[in-house]
Amino acid sequence: MTMRRILLAATAAAFARPALAQPGGRPVILVVPFSPGGPTDLIARRLAVSLGETLNQTVVVENRAGAGGNIGSEYVARSTPDGHTILFGTSGPLAINKMLYPGQPYDPVKDFAPVAPLGRIPNVLAVNSNVPARNVQELIALSRKQRLSFGSSGNGASSHLAGALFNTMGGTNIEHIPYRGTGPALNDLVAGHIAMVFTDVLTALPHVQGGRLRALGITTQERSSVLPDLPTIAEQGLAGYDASVFFGLVVAAGTPDPLRERIRTALASSLAQPEMRKFLESQGMQLAPEQTPAALTGLMATETERWARVIREANVRAD
Repeated sequence: MTMRRILLAATAAAFARPALAQPGGRPVILVVPFSPGGPTDLIARRLAVSLGETLNQTVVVENRAGAGGNIGSEYVARSTPDGHTILFGTSGPLAINKMLYPGQPYDPVKDFAPVAPLGRIPNVLAVNSNVPARNVQELIALSRKQRLSFGSSGNGASSHLAGALFNTMGGTNIEHIPYRGTGPALNDLVAGHIAMVFTDVLTALPHVQGGRLRALGITTQERSSVLPDLPTIAEQGLAGYDASVFFGLVVAAGTPDPLRERIRTALASSLAQPEMRKFLESQGMQLAPEQTPAALTGLMATETERWARVIREANVRAD
């Protein structure tokens, strides 16, 4: 082969390959499929700063909310697989929504290439301070004597599914009251209009510390670093109870492995930094033991199977 042909072939190959995100290149977009200001957005923005420092490149958070996270997730699924668009995914878009939205416009298994999980954040079971129950077993007993209700941030939300799982495992029939967001549900709980909620630890904490709510249990298998003295629901008689929100990074299917590996390496490096770990733990996050594509693939499969059963048995429907 002549030198001219070698140069032409090399040039053609370079243009045929998606370029790796390189220092000084165009920004990497970290898509958050929820509105600004919530816990997911807060964590994503702190992570974006750390990833940017590790990659030596600008990482910009872009909020694309709607349909339980489906709108932003579809945007990433349809994006160019060049490593410049990443989804900050959670349990809903990556595992649960496919059972709640029959017309979901993407397949989380076929349309995404997993990068790695970050970890999971538990909910806390909290009751109004006037509810005469000091633990999970007392609450179950009380529910069989009088009618109780639990609020959620909406049909199909993690706070709804946590309550549905509680009913299934506890043999209770606590009524579900959906709200348009966590704030209205907590307002009604503090006012005594409903008996209980399952909500993220940090949201409940000020109300618990102020004596307006009483925390009865953590929804993960492990206790929370934010409330280390509070036993899990599983510890209190519902062995195996686990209802939390997991977080993970994915990119569009077809993204070359070297690009995924560069992002994965940057994520692992970020999570190894003491300040970043301290921040995530302060948000109640329990970090994943492994940051690998296989770990996220397994997590997505496990969560899909678990919640499919709960959704079917409780006849859960999305808003």
